[in-house]
This record gives sequence, structure tokens and C-alpha cells, in this order.
Amino acid sequence: MRDTEGPLSGRRREAARNDVSILDAARAVFLEDPSAPVSAVAARAKVGISALYRRYPSKEDLLRELARDGLVRYMAELEAALADDRDPWLVYADCLTRILDGGSQALAQRLAGTFTPTPELSALAQQAGALAGEVHRTAQRHQVLREDVDPMDVVFLLEMLSTITLPGPDGGNALRHRYLALVLQALRAPGGGPLPSGPDPAALAGRWSRRG
Repeated sequence: MRDTEGPLSGRRREAARNDVSILDAARAVFLEDPSAPVSAVAARAKVGISALYRRYPSKEDLLRELARDGLVRYMAELEAALADDRDPWLVYADCLTRILDGGSQALAQRLAGTFTPTPELSALAQQAGALAGEVHRTAQRHQVLREDVDPMDVVFLLEMLSTITLPGPDGGNALRHRYLALVLQALRAPGGGPLPSGPDPAALAGRWSRRG
């Protein structure tokens, strides 16, 4: 029995490593350009295109899994923030920093409209939105986040910050952290003057409608 299980276990381990490599590569490639071909993902992951297609028969399948993975990662950071009993402002600021560094929330928004969501993805997106709202309201309840900021404002701010990229090993990470620090100063209560009207929830939801 051990002789037959060994090779299978080895193949499963290799498949698992390939899957992680493919998703990591796809996250980087599609965050830069959602219209990039699947071949760019295979090249970045350093796997054969046939290995990629065995796991994800189409680009849409890969995009769905990437969106699902991104939502799960995003939700994990939000849940960690809700369970954190440190200073409320540090909890909120650290949560946004982790989300920005992980690229999960920004990637989900970048992929919006590039594939047809499944019912599972739609349910995950609703759960993520509810968690984000809870984190937001918790910070406001502790009076560390200004009252006139909407959760969707934060979604768009993180998305904008995630587009800052530079060539080189840092990839613009230091600048993203610099501008996040500036954004956090603007978000912290009591804030400055009144803000213009915020984003329309229907417009944000509409981005998930399949384009083309």
C-alpha cells in the first residue's frame, strides 16, 4: 500500500505547489492587467500551459477562483480585526495595511465585470461586505474613524492605492505605505471639513455585471 500511495502523494504535493504558484502569479498578473492572457500567468508561475489548463480549463475558471481566493483572504483580515482587542485605531489602521499588502480586496474589484460570478461568489461578496461594514462601524463606534466616511469610500481608496506600482523588487510597496499613511490621517476622527457626496452603492454593485 505504501508503494502505491507514495507516488500519488508526490503528485498531489506537486499539484498543490503548482496551484499556489499559479494563483500567486495570476494575482500579480491580473492586478496589473485583468485583460492579460493566461500564458502570462503560466510564464510567471514557471509552469507549463498544459499544467495550468489541467487545473483551470479556461481563463474564466481561473478568474473565478482568483476572486474567490481574494474574497476569502479579505474576509480573514476583517475577521482578525474584529477579534483584535488592541487600541481601536491601531486595529483599524493595521487591518487596512494588511488588506493593501495582500492585494485581495483590490484584485476582487479589478476583476469585476471580467467574468460571470457564481452564486457562491455572490454570497462570499455579501459576507465580505457585511464584515467590512462591521469593522467600519466598530471604528466609528470607538470614535477613531470620522463619521462622514462610508465603507465604500475605503474600498475605493484601497483600490486606488493598490495601483501604485514601480519596477524593482519593492514594486512600489514603500510608496503605497506612504500614501496609505496620508489616507489614514484623513480618515481619522474628527477629520477636516465636510465631504462631498459619497459613492452610489448601485454603481459599485454594477461593476460586477459582465462587460461585453
